[in-house]
Amino acid sequence: MAKNKTIRVESFEIVLYSQNDADFISLTDMARYRDKERTNYIIQNWLRTRNAIDFCGLWEQINNPGFKRIEFDAFRNDSGSNSFTLTPQRWIESTNAIGIVSKSGRYGGTFAHRDIAFEFASWISPEFTLYLITEFQRLKADESDRLKLEWNFQRTLAKVNYHIHTDAIKENLIPAELTKKQISFVYADEADLLNMALFGKTALQWRSEKPTAEGNIRDMATIEQLVVLSNMESINAMLIHQGLTQPERLFQLNKMAITQMNSLLHHKQSIDKLK
Repeated sequence: MAKNKTIRVESFEIVLYSQNDADFISLTDMARYRDKERTNYIIQNWLRTRNAIDFCGLWEQINNPGFKRIEFDAFRNDSGSNSFTLTPQRWIESTNAIGIVSKSGRYGGTFAHRDIAFEFASWISPEFTLYLITEFQRLKADESDRLKLEWNFQRTLAKVNYHIHTDAIKENLIPAELTKKQISFVYADEADLLNMALFGKTALQWRSEKPTAEGNIRDMATIEQLVVLSNMESINAMLIHQGLTQPERLFQLNKMAITQMNSLLHHKQSIDKLK
């Protein structure tokens, strides 16, 4: 049974509901952060991008056995062209998608599973993503206090992007003849690519500097770094699909990390109030 809730992100009230242990967040409410009068246009403008289609398509492949791959491939091939348009309704009807839903009534609009909603938020702005996740985390913490449930922010934030990242590695970087041990080296190498782009060091280098620290380099990351890391995983998956070499991807990911961290830290005073 679905139950509506609301969170306030800056001055915007955002409706969400939980159904079958899954949280769905209103993209319509989130789009008002960009343009209050043209929320449908904002959502469609995001959904027509190659990165959004890749992300939503891979999420559906992981979570939806009834997802129509042929229709998804057609959208993916057309994405990015000037003439290409895609509405949420067309996406849902054509691909049998379950990660994005349309609701009517008082609290109607376009909703998305929280994993997809966080990706949409990162397209709107890194700052908005941080505000949204912070308020969502606060809501889940309140629910945990009442229901005695554990909600791990870091695991929730990284789960889908992790699968998207590893699927891209498996499909594009791992030849079939490699052993399981060799394959693990490829995954570790790509994980360290992100570590190098964001932290400036590999996991092994970090461990040698902090031999007594509990956890690993990502366990010690700040909430700002986790937001950027989550974005980097989906971007790196897209760059892998595009066939870019590892040095080319490292260069682009490092630039992205610098830009997003500077943007987040520029708003540090507002962010500190949320913590």
